[in-house]
Amino acid sequence: MQNVTRNTRQRGEVLALLREVEGFHSAQQLHQMLLARQARVGLTTVYRTLQMLVEAGEVDSTRLPGGEQLFRLCSQSAHHHHLVCRQCGRTVEVAGPAVERWADQLAAQHGFTDVAHTLEVFGTCAECSR
Repeated sequence: MQNVTRNTRQRGEVLALLREVEGFHSAQQLHQMLLARQARVGLTTVYRTLQMLVEAGEVDSTRLPGGEQLFRLCSQSAHHHHLVCRQCGRTVEVAGPAVERWADQLAAQHGFTDVAHTLEVFGTCAECSR
């Protein structure tokens, strides 16, 4: 596995873009934005960089119900979950202490250790509901 702390030009360009855009975007959308800036970054490099940033905890990742993976710069350093609008993709970061307790209890009940989890709750935001 590559060193996720190594600063490369491509990683810097992806991070700079993520700092400027709001919300979640697909790797393809981010790649198109980078190309529009005339950044010389391939789509494979964007995918690889995003995955490394997710593993390093610098970028949040979520999957839409259809399976598409989206990314955005993480605004919280602590573990958190997401409410995601199915219509517009608006995302709200939320803490979930009850979820954490449930996951720990479930893991212990089945003899699992070193447990990690992600949780996205999908619905329709207030603005899209109007």
